[in-house]
Amino acid sequence: MRAPADRPRPAANVRDSPREHLRRLMAWWSLLADLSFSDLLLFAPGQVTSLEELPDDVSDPEPHDDTSTPRPWRRLGPDAPLTVIGQIRPTTGRTLYRDDHIGLCVAASERPLVSEAFARGVIVTGEGLRVPGDRRARITAVPVTFDGVTIAVMSSEVTPRFTDIRDPGELERTYIATFGRLARMLAAGLFPYRDADVADEEAPRVGDGLFLTDDTTRIGFVSPNAVSALHRIGVGGNVQGRRVRDLDLGPDVVGRAMSGGIPVVGEVEHRSVTVQLQALPLTDTPVRNALVLLRDVTELRRRDRLLISKDATIREIHHRVTNNLQTVSSLLRIQARRLESREANRALDEAVRRIRAIAFVHQTLSSETTDDVDFCDVAETLTETMRQSITFPERPIDFSVTCEAGMLRSQTATSLAVVLNELLQNAVDHAFPRLWEIEDHTLEAAPGLDESPIGSVEVEITRPSTDVLSMVVRDDGIGIPDEYDTQRSGGLGTSIVRALCGTDLGGTFEVRRRTPPPGSEAVVQIPLRTIA
Repeated sequence: MRAPADRPRPAANVRDSPREHLRRLMAWWSLLADLSFSDLLLFAPGQVTSLEELPDDVSDPEPHDDTSTPRPWRRLGPDAPLTVIGQIRPTTGRTLYRDDHIGLCVAASERPLVSEAFARGVIVTGEGLRVPGDRRARITAVPVTFDGVTIAVMSSEVTPRFTDIRDPGELERTYIATFGRLARMLAAGLFPYRDADVADEEAPRVGDGLFLTDDTTRIGFVSPNAVSALHRIGVGGNVQGRRVRDLDLGPDVVGRAMSGGIPVVGEVEHRSVTVQLQALPLTDTPVRNALVLLRDVTELRRRDRLLISKDATIREIHHRVTNNLQTVSSLLRIQARRLESREANRALDEAVRRIRAIAFVHQTLSSETTDDVDFCDVAETLTETMRQSITFPERPIDFSVTCEAGMLRSQTATSLAVVLNELLQNAVDHAFPRLWEIEDHTLEAAPGLDESPIGSVEVEITRPSTDVLSMVVRDDGIGIPDEYDTQRSGGLGTSIVRALCGTDLGGTFEVRRRTPPPGSEAVVQIPLRTIA
């Protein structure tokens, strides 16, 4: 009937610190805002502009006699600054704050409930004036505890008229009671869960449906949206009072969450519907219960399958393009062997090299899941292929590659590969005239030349600034003539490089003498916006 799928959770943070603890809280606190029907503001002591400015170490050298409650990380005087480093609005109720108050700095005396929660390490509830603003709000200040230290305070703020409802419904009462349990866990350092992270797509959503279980996994409360979600995966009838294992929901996410003390995620598939279950253990009392959030992820999983299918199709296309280019290269080689003209044979060889450079890019793309290419792999492959094809014992040349290009778009990588291929060929053809080619295509060394390398060709690809990619091909040969003009001189290869750099890549191309000599270097500069 159902095909459950148990999806693994993301790996936990390797490095744990107060800053990471607050990041985890912000990953979870949409759940808290929705359960409390309130705006949440996160206050940190001091005058900071962002979470990144908080220190990793919150040790306090002052003695702390009372070990039953968390000690404050920093002592607050009446004029001590408090800064809002986080804010979130509820999706289950109206917001009190239309403006974004992140970065707002107020004096501790202006937020007495927050200051008290920070100093005492306990949850403080009362009414006070909103800051900014002069209207009253019902405020619950919850200390955020990390390793026995209060590092921040989360303030839950809602209009008093909401809390003054004499007879709230079961859903409102259950939501607020559940928020209270999570708030106690937050104050005790038990929430957010330190051994588990939440991916963006798995962020809890109260409005999609939830149910609560007791320590025997029997369902006590179930929201209307949760009932609808369960019906979509084939669970009919009244589920209240039934044990989770009797509902045939596949992986035992509730039992694992309660026994392990961390959230567990699972998915249930029924026909064409996929519902995600996320079980959160409630550990504020010795008897553990579970909060289970349900979310219909049918459309997300359908898109995932489409993306996987599209990626596979794209990779297959690149693979076929590579095969076709290799077929064209083979045909050109066959044609070259049938020609008697040495000039025509050389032209076909150059065409084969250019086609091969393009094929290398598509070969790399055929093994990637994105349309980006690690150009360092392409550069190293092209250089090695050039070394094998044009160097012999009679004319040894050293090649080296230094690359920090990173990932490039496929179109940019293709043009840059052709440019690199031409520059490597030009460096070999024009830098070392001590060797010459004879009509029968054998190579003969100049008089007195031994078998040691006659020169070297270096490829250096870097990002000298945040908005520029630089590629330099340098040699230690005879260098360029004094009258050489990059924009006018050169044969077909140089003309191709000039056209690709100026048109496709939007960059510049220059050939100049090396400093200090001997040799020359070809420099290509490309704006980073063209390859982002």
